[in-house]
Amino acid sequence: MSLISDLFAASPFRPMQDHIDKVHECVSELKPFLAAVYAKDWTKVEEIQQKISDLENEADDLKKEIRLKLRDGIFLPVARTDLLGLVTAQDKLANKAKDIAGLMTGRKMEIPEQLQGSFKKYLERCIDASQQAHKAIHELDELVETGFRGREASLVADMISELDVIENDTDTLQRQVRRELFVLEADLPPVNVIFLYKIIDWIGDLGDRAERVGSDLELMLARK
Repeated sequence: MSLISDLFAASPFRPMQDHIDKVHECVSELKPFLAAVYAKDWTKVEEIQQKISDLENEADDLKKEIRLKLRDGIFLPVARTDLLGLVTAQDKLANKAKDIAGLMTGRKMEIPEQLQGSFKKYLERCIDASQQAHKAIHELDELVETGFRGREASLVADMISELDVIENDTDTLQRQVRRELFVLEADLPPVNVIFLYKIIDWIGDLGDRAERVGSDLELMLARK
């Protein structure tokens, strides 16, 4: 049996946790990426963008391995469809981080100085959402051991509730950034404004997709 099969035999969720590790590492790189953008250090920007791309590719490889190994004959305490949906939700986080870094690097996008404080806070809260999803997925082994019941199930439910709170915060911060950009629109090139709004929306997608990971995990709990 291959290593990935051994992992499934030992713990059906270990590969899922390896995958979310890679996904969150990818998303977290957006913080130093934004710092390099603010510094207009385009060499550094390109280096971090390449790292994000590499991490997304590694996450994608893990996702494909998980899908291939989720076959009949391997005992799983939950439905295969639930695990497949969960790994897809996780993977979309890394995909969006790659999209954000790719667009900003390709256009050498600059964030107006007046926006930088709120923009940074907004991005970091979206990264917090990814971190919370990461924490919840790392409780899967313990959930299996307790039969998806009791104190551990309550702990994960609380984590998912906190993830919802974080995602609501990202929505509030997104509205704030959009309002601040609206005030500046007349002084900026229209094309730049269009792409700034796009990036603002894509960063918000990080929070939405992290919340989706929590929702899929919550659904898995509800079915046990």
